[in-house]
Amino acid sequence: MLSPEQVVDTYFLEARHMLLEIAALLDRYDAAAARCEGDPANGRATAGAAKLATLREALGILREQAPTRERTVALLELFARV
Repeated sequence: MLSPEQVVDTYFLEARHMLLEIAALLDRYDAAAARCEGDPANGRATAGAAKLATLREALGILREQAPTRERTVALLELFARV
């Protein structure tokens, strides 16, 4: 069984990588949205917008310091709705 410090030491680089990937996705989205600012479809609800909103909600779940349930379960339930 790993100690809390060992858990962080063991999984830190992998978690950092995944968070950087999420940041890159959000940056690519922002850049695409800036390029399409005059697009008539801009402002309409799309499947992509719903997925982005779900990702942002997931980030909120991950930010919780003292979650009321396991974060993994909360994320699985959230992503099941998309």
